[in-house]
Amino acid sequence: QLQVVESGGGLVQPGGSLRVSCRASKLIENLYAISWFRQAPGKAREGIICASLTDENTYIADSVKGRFTFSRGDAKNDVYLQMDNLEPEDTGVYYCAVGRLSRFVCAPPLSEVRFDSWGQGTQVTVSS
Repeated sequence: QLQVVESGGGLVQPGGSLRVSCRASKLIENLYAISWFRQAPGKAREGIICASLTDENTYIADSVKGRFTFSRGDAKNDVYLQMDNLEPEDTGVYYCAVGRLSRFVCAPPLSEVRFDSWGQGTQVTVSS
């Protein structure tokens, strides 16, 4: 398994923005897909974004579409999740997960079993 670490979480007011980061060791981008999950208090983990090399293997959940965007940094092991217009319902622990690339890895709904390397998560709290 790869070593995966998230960072950048924190407290933000409704309508605000936050950027979280994910760093994965020894990541080969043409062999892996990268996803973001989140877990709200009292709820199961929800897959919100999955990205690979082609559009057909990219997914973003309706709940965050238009507000959350995914990008890669100059360092190929770093990926970012930009969260804008945050709502209290976005509160939760955000996880970065990595799995082997396939035509099905980003098919909705995202399944946790497709990803075998997980970070510890970073807390995002949206509250006034």
